[in-house]
Amino acid sequence: MLTISNTVELADWEIDLSQIRAQGAGGQNVNKVASAVHLRFDILHSSLPPFYKERLMAYADQRISKEGIVVIKAQSHRTLELNKEDALARLKELIQNAVKQQKPRRPTKPTKGSQRRRVDKKTRKGQTKALRGKVKI
Repeated sequence: MLTISNTVELADWEIDLSQIRAQGAGGQNVNKVASAVHLRFDILHSSLPPFYKERLMAYADQRISKEGIVVIKAQSHRTLELNKEDALARLKELIQNAVKQQKPRRPTKPTKGSQRRRVDKKTRKGQTKALRGKVKI
């Protein structure tokens, strides 16, 4: 069971984790290759809410195919268990990034009003600083 958020969970049968051993692996990376994991997740046939499915299908990521299959490869750790955890964590992160709302962009240029207020504030500060110590009663 993979928990995405408080309300969304994925069952184990929805995530296909397979151990991959490359042909003719030799040298220093034998242990890494022997513990490599490929995670396959079908977006369209999953139990995700429709909103999540739409967001994931529209999300621009090279790990998501046009057919809605997510493939994540993990082989950075030497043990199979750590690679499985890593692949599941990356799937969870991918889903969360695709679903979260984008913040509205800030306008690139300040408005005329804000520019005017800024200049007025700066000139007032400059005038008061210039008068410090010079005004005698």
